[in-house]
Amino acid sequence: MLFSQEALAHIAAGEVDLAFRRWARPAVRPGTQLRTAVGVLAVDAVAAVEESAVSDRDARRAGYADRASLLADQRPGADRTLYRVTLRRVGADPRIGLRADTDLSAADLDAIVTALGRMDARSGHGPWTTATLELIAAHPAVRAADLAERAGREKLPFESDVRKLKERGLTESLDVGYRLSPRGRLVLDHLRGGRD
Repeated sequence: MLFSQEALAHIAAGEVDLAFRRWARPAVRPGTQLRTAVGVLAVDAVAAVEESAVSDRDARRAGYADRASLLADQRPGADRTLYRVTLRRVGADPRIGLRADTDLSAADLDAIVTALGRMDARSGHGPWTTATLELIAAHPAVRAADLAERAGREKLPFESDVRKLKERGLTESLDVGYRLSPRGRLVLDHLRGGRD
């Protein structure tokens, strides 16, 4: 589920606790946790609803001025059903704390390097983790498409791999491109054998 920055700000402030989406089938289910720019959101309920059941109060709880505005903003399509999603912010994105955590022993660093090696071994395009960390270190805040081209890769698979590094707290997204996190710099230094 995608949210505008404005909607996320209202969710974080506790002003919005509903979302409405017209889907062919639900994209989330109760218990789903969504990581967003304002932290982790928990999906508490997902229910199909008729348009006639949507009230102005529901619309305001979803960040709209009224029911008509909310319904006008939904995807059209006879094959789609309107769903009412109840959600709430439950905490900070755990990757943020992970990115800043540099209190790592040599054994911790070795374990991270081993995990990266497993990611390389499972890859259909060969080892990529160290090369991607090096590329981001050398070119922070550069568009993903440009980085992918430098790596000789397609943009979408490249971005998918960078997200895998982000999950481990090694990279962080910027408005444009990426940079290594403090943890990522430490891991890259360890991969380089302590050089630099």
